[in-house]
Amino acid sequence: MHTNNDHTVHKFIIADDHPLFRSALRQSIQRTFPNALLYEAQDMESLQRCVSEHRDCDLLLLDLHMPGARGFSGLIFLNGQYPGLPVMVVSANEKPEVMCRAVDYGACGFLPKSAPVEMIDEALCQALAGEIWLPEGIADQCAAASSELAVADVVASLTPQQFRVATMLSEGLLNKQIAYEMNVTEATVKAHLTALFRKLDVSCRTQAVLALNSLDLEPPGQFTPPPKQTPAHA
Repeated sequence: MHTNNDHTVHKFIIADDHPLFRSALRQSIQRTFPNALLYEAQDMESLQRCVSEHRDCDLLLLDLHMPGARGFSGLIFLNGQYPGLPVMVVSANEKPEVMCRAVDYGACGFLPKSAPVEMIDEALCQALAGEIWLPEGIADQCAAASSELAVADVVASLTPQQFRVATMLSEGLLNKQIAYEMNVTEATVKAHLTALFRKLDVSCRTQAVLALNSLDLEPPGQFTPPPKQTPAHA
């Protein structure tokens, strides 16, 4: 958070692979915080660069289905790498259990993509105040699954390279394919996998994939942008 002429200037990062939704969310933020500094990312690679360059960001708005991550792995990884960065999940996956799991894995809240403007305002203000925000009635339904949280702790401890290997492993890529995508040798990939297996306490690829897939999600439905707000004095 910064000050400029006695006005609070908040910094936000919007991480979503849909330009249309990034634009809609940017407009909602600017409506409530006209002086806000906004940065955008469309995949995990660009998001990691963005967060690294703006470590003093006040709030990261993260879509769960970002290219370069699977399910909750991106959220967990970011919390492990940047524990002081508040992350609010913004997703079309609006099942109560998904919202609860997001908070279990370190999110400061969950904002449904279908949320009206007034709800977005409330969520942003509460998150910036250091509180956890969930839609009404969801907090009462939240409960954590211990086995998933154990895998979450592992993902949070991974290095950026190990995280990339874990993501591609869970997507079914072979060692030589992972090596090609990362521009490293197969020996390097094997070293990362050995470290990953040890952290997950598994002995083979199949067991590792099963463990990582416990953090996965069903893909959301097609996003439909909210209707444009008509000015009161139009």
